[in-house]
Amino acid sequence: MPLYHDEDQAMLADSASQFMAEEGSINKQLRHWRDRDCKDGFGHELWKQFGEMGFTGILVAEDDGGLGMGHVEAGIVLEEIGRNLTPSPFLTSSVLAATALGQASDDLRGRYLPGLVSGDSVFAVAIDEGAKHRPERIKTRAEKSGNGFRLSGKKDFVIHGASADMIVVAARTSGADDDADGITLFAVPKDVAGLSQVAVRLVDSSMATHLTLDGVDLDGDAVIGEVDGGREILNRMLNAGRIGAAAEGAGVARGAMDMTIDYLKQRKQFGKLIGEFQALQHRAAHLYSEVEIARAVVIKAQQLLDADAPSAELMVSVAKAKVSKVAGLAVREGVQMHGGIGMTDEYDIGLYMKRDRALQEFLGDAYYHAERVAQISGY
Repeated sequence: MPLYHDEDQAMLADSASQFMAEEGSINKQLRHWRDRDCKDGFGHELWKQFGEMGFTGILVAEDDGGLGMGHVEAGIVLEEIGRNLTPSPFLTSSVLAATALGQASDDLRGRYLPGLVSGDSVFAVAIDEGAKHRPERIKTRAEKSGNGFRLSGKKDFVIHGASADMIVVAARTSGADDDADGITLFAVPKDVAGLSQVAVRLVDSSMATHLTLDGVDLDGDAVIGEVDGGREILNRMLNAGRIGAAAEGAGVARGAMDMTIDYLKQRKQFGKLIGEFQALQHRAAHLYSEVEIARAVVIKAQQLLDADAPSAELMVSVAKAKVSKVAGLAVREGVQMHGGIGMTDEYDIGLYMKRDRALQEFLGDAYYHAERVAQISGY
């Protein structure tokens, strides 16, 4: 498969690029909500516009009211989100939660997906139980209680948790904490008794929560998939979220690089544009090549996921690790080549560094995924 977009995907990219540049720009969205200390960290009006554009339902099946597209198309939107640092619940709602709900019962899909497609609902996912991403070990318990389950445990860094109408929670219904089997996914409504959250603002000004489940009672209808059989759905959801985060990270890298190159063309020292200095030209050329390689790896992983290829999981981790390294390079080079003003809030380049830092940790950093690549390869 060619590592570029076909005609329809290119049209989507043009549409997403124009929309995000106009409606999702840094001044109009990120700085606006950050400076007002917004409890959500994003604008619900913009999220509604996402729905009107059809973005929210990209990974939702046509039978459920969505567009029935794939990860390549979702990645196109995410790259523009990253390029403009647009704050939105697209990754948690339209990628992670939508992937899980795609495996849910007719009742759950009918209950939650229409609100997602219209841009009226926000969803979150609660997986991690510590400072680092370690989904192999899940301690939160779901015990049989009448016709349903009672959930008890804690989850950390639930992105958009306080804003979510529903949270997809991974809990253990059998086995030891580090067993592969015995995992079940639940659709937990926001107003259920026993659910509490403590909000925290992350480095990129987005909002997350530390979530506590204190005897949360749910009907059996809240189960996504099969009881004890949630690991496969969880892995599917994680792969979708990881390549989504990689696509957004590639957008962050492109945005930082574009801003830096524009600055090299404008800033003068010693009577010359600093972009004329060969040392900076070499650094800019190296950065460009690395960003293009990262974007190609992301597209390859997206294509493999859409084809349900056996090698998709390996390539997803390759992409997540590669983008983490490249986006880190892009924002560091950007700040350095901007000079002292790159450290000030007046210039947007520092905001790219903050978004990159949050994305690197989300669903596993470069070291986590480098180890996964080694394990999947048999080392």
